[in-house]
Amino acid sequence: MPEREPYAQVIVDIASANTDRVFTYRVPEGMALAPGTRVLVPFGHQTLEGLVIERTGQCDIPPERIRQVIEPLEDYPAVLPPLVDLAREISAQAHTPLALALRLMIPSEMRAGRVKAKTQTVARLAIPKAGIEQALADNSRSPKRRLLIKLLSDSLPHPLQELKALVRDPLPALKQLAQAGAITLSQEEVFRSPYAPVSGLTPDPVLTLSQEEVLRELLPAIQAGKGSFLLHGITGSGKTEVYIRGARACLAQGRGVIVLIPEIVLTPQMVSWFRGRFGDVAAVLHSGLSAGERFDEWRRIRSGAARLVIGARSAVFAPVKDLGLIVVDEEHEPSYQAENHPRHDAREVAASRARREGAALLLASATPSILSFAKAQRGDYMLLEMLTRVNQHQLAQVTLVDMREELRLGNRGMFSGLLVERLRACLDAGQQAMLFINRRGYAPSVLCRKCGEALACAQCDVKLTYHQADRRMHCHYCGMTTALPAICPGCGSAYLRPVGVGTQKVEEEFAALFPGVPVVRMDADTTAGKDRHEQLLNRFRSGAARVMIGTQMIAKGLDFPQVTLVGAILADLTLNLPDYRAQERTFQLLTQVAGRAGRADMPGEVIVQTYKPEHYAIAAAATQEYRGFFQQEFARRRQLLYPPFTMMVRVLVEARQEAQSREVSAAISQRISQHLGQHPVLRKRVLYVREDAAPIKRIMGRYRAQVLMKLLAHDDSQQVLAFLNDLTQEAWPCRVGLEIDPASLA
Repeated sequence: MPEREPYAQVIVDIASANTDRVFTYRVPEGMALAPGTRVLVPFGHQTLEGLVIERTGQCDIPPERIRQVIEPLEDYPAVLPPLVDLAREISAQAHTPLALALRLMIPSEMRAGRVKAKTQTVARLAIPKAGIEQALADNSRSPKRRLLIKLLSDSLPHPLQELKALVRDPLPALKQLAQAGAITLSQEEVFRSPYAPVSGLTPDPVLTLSQEEVLRELLPAIQAGKGSFLLHGITGSGKTEVYIRGARACLAQGRGVIVLIPEIVLTPQMVSWFRGRFGDVAAVLHSGLSAGERFDEWRRIRSGAARLVIGARSAVFAPVKDLGLIVVDEEHEPSYQAENHPRHDAREVAASRARREGAALLLASATPSILSFAKAQRGDYMLLEMLTRVNQHQLAQVTLVDMREELRLGNRGMFSGLLVERLRACLDAGQQAMLFINRRGYAPSVLCRKCGEALACAQCDVKLTYHQADRRMHCHYCGMTTALPAICPGCGSAYLRPVGVGTQKVEEEFAALFPGVPVVRMDADTTAGKDRHEQLLNRFRSGAARVMIGTQMIAKGLDFPQVTLVGAILADLTLNLPDYRAQERTFQLLTQVAGRAGRADMPGEVIVQTYKPEHYAIAAAATQEYRGFFQQEFARRRQLLYPPFTMMVRVLVEARQEAQSREVSAAISQRISQHLGQHPVLRKRVLYVREDAAPIKRIMGRYRAQVLMKLLAHDDSQQVLAFLNDLTQEAWPCRVGLEIDPASLA
């Protein structure tokens, strides 16, 4: 950097509103320090990490007061300039300190040096091939040294660990050879990879007519570096092949690609497909990797060695240079919305980044979100459709079973007679089945049959879930576990009983009906360990397990050729959520899980067990007809004035005392009402303002209150949001956050 820019503007890594500004430091003479570089700087009496935002030659501070950058933490900018701008945008929208937004751009392990580059000892032959025979003769009295020379005679580098597998205790002999000048020993960096090397690339399949039609629209947009698309492709229509061909076109231009997936469970399958076609140019980023693996994959991407990134929500911030395409698979999934600060929606971030960096954006789903499909209808996205399965395979046949009728016939179990019959036929035929219930644990509550109270978490206003595996009760919000008490804490009765159904109970009842049939269960409990997703999936894919039982993580994206039967145990669970999107999520889950059956040559069948077979969301899922559901749900939202016709806005207050949470939320509600009273035009854009306790009144010991608002989707509403942004940033005595169309209203 030229001497005329001797100063660096630095954001210090402190997530506080008091330090949310740039600080000026002098750059020592001769220090190369580009914007985006992480640095160590003096700050008060501490030494802290920071990030250089820009270099400047101007400074209003007296020179004697300007302190000096201590050192750069890397010899390259860790955050690319477009990502610095993106962090600024997220910081402004989420109203959080810029330092907090910048943390999204780098692996958390890089902060405070919690992970380092890994090195290994490597041996190389140091003599020409013509001298190998002489070296062997010189070491004729040492069989170990002779063997090592022969192993190194290919002139390739050989890690010490590799040689240890072939030669017992090789290090002393290697040191002797190095002293004699026959070999060299050096420390070289090694990348920790979460996947085995690719042995050979998979050939391309023949495209279907639908895939060709979609690519005719998509590929020119990739070439031009612009365009936003929504791909509605039914389950099994071959959307992934469209992603792969789009990625290939992008890589051929020397540009980079990001492919977002909503669940870690989908990562192994997607990575195997992409690495099988592109080899080591593909990298993966998600929270299931070890700290070293995540750090090294990030560095491969940052260096340009990997130009194609596959990962969950956080992969949208991957340091891909010259980005040309972003794919958002299963774009309807609420998991793309981050609930922690800084709150953001990865789909919106992807759209912003695509515009900012001149890339094409492709959102895709078999069940697009109502908001995304509405945007496509009005022209914000170009709509692409693939409405036939690959090889013209038919969608699975769906049968609705009315569980009210099962109960009338005396069946009090969780499996209907038809599902048991079809499971038996499936297993007898040597095929596989999947059983879906969107609730983990054994029973969702433990009830006292005398007083009627259900045992609740001491820290959260939720019922405890009983887990049969460890015979303990779990809170799925704060993670607290406790033993099942012998008597009711309220009335002293011994009549405590787990009630309801979860994945563990489904597994238990299945084992009673089909003893000896191997099962894998996939939920948040069984997939907690490293690589557990992949291990369970491989067990099922290999046929070692005949049945998979799981929550919504098994409902989407997975492709198992031997699965011919899917059973949805309680299809009504999501319909009962206190959320205007309950119908949409029910339709999406059931349609997606139905799409797991019959994906290869054998026809598929789906049994949906429900107490509301007449409900339009369940009936539409049975026909798997998206447009019909969209029209009905869109009309309902228009009538009831829900998004996209309005915006749901919530000010969430969290405090250690319930009284304080309600006092602050009441004060905020009053300020909002006063402001709207002073601005009649804005008041017309607000349909209601309601202050109350949050539906879940307490989580992790903090009481929650809220001010819930519904705003018309109008330009004037942005002025209301601006006021709310300023209001929530004031110095309140407890946590106050603003949520716009939050993923959950609980």
